[in-house]
Amino acid sequence: MTIRTLTLSPALDYSLTVKDKLTIGAINRTTKESFAPGGKGINVSIILKRLGYTSIALGFLSGFTGEYVEKLLAKEGLQTDFIHIAGITRINVKIDGKVETAINGSGPNATDDDLEKLFKKIEQSESGDILVMSGQIPPTLPSNTYEKILERISDRDVMTVVDSTGSLLTDSLKFHPFLIKPNKEEMCEILGVDDLFTDGEIITGARHLQDMGAKNVLVSLGKQGALLVDEAGNIYKRSAPIGHVKSTVGAGDSMVAGFLKGYLETHDYGVALAYGVAIGSATAFARNLASKDKMLAAIEKVKK
Repeated sequence: MTIRTLTLSPALDYSLTVKDKLTIGAINRTTKESFAPGGKGINVSIILKRLGYTSIALGFLSGFTGEYVEKLLAKEGLQTDFIHIAGITRINVKIDGKVETAINGSGPNATDDDLEKLFKKIEQSESGDILVMSGQIPPTLPSNTYEKILERISDRDVMTVVDSTGSLLTDSLKFHPFLIKPNKEEMCEILGVDDLFTDGEIITGARHLQDMGAKNVLVSLGKQGALLVDEAGNIYKRSAPIGHVKSTVGAGDSMVAGFLKGYLETHDYGVALAYGVAIGSATAFARNLASKDKMLAAIEKVKK
């Protein structure tokens, strides 16, 4: 079994902490600075690696920032197979100054030829493999890019995970992805409603997405944990552990990785959900992606 993760618009995350609060129009002095590889699929690969699972990170990288992202991933021990394209991998600036402020770059433009090269790599997938497709796509790529990828591998039994929004997600559903992971706001957008106030409404929404083709629908609910409607129609809900949320960046990706770990080890959806919520919360309680020790401790708690 080979696990592949796809990040079509990766980033170099530059995180800054300012002394007091961020003041627009003035010089702000930093007290802490750090670089980290960014992108939802990349986050899934990093968490999986820390949990003992090898994956291949795929996508597009560009220029000196892309080279640095690849070096950072090598330090994590990740296996990568990126397509290198013209331009510069985007830089996302995250500023912690009482409240969190983010400035996200737009990134390079991938061409049709670049996309075809990527298709060829993904077509190496075999039955029994796992493909995790996460996040948004470069603006020059067609909005049905995920749909095209799934079509290319539809003749084999690849376990696919789609963690995205809007048409990128809904266009993928006819290929029956194993797992989708909208949050409540993203589900509202898809369903065309202002809010989902009760578990019953969330379950109804999840079943609507299953009617469109999804097998398992995992709805992340932030501090309330997550709710899962599995492919047999069973309903599971898991509350998030109590803790101080330091950053939600990467928490959803950590939930996906934790869910996969739980499912691969037990084939039990209840356990998979428990692991997903535990690992997602471990990252939310950390400044960056959770460490191996923090994640294993979180898993031990849900086993009790």
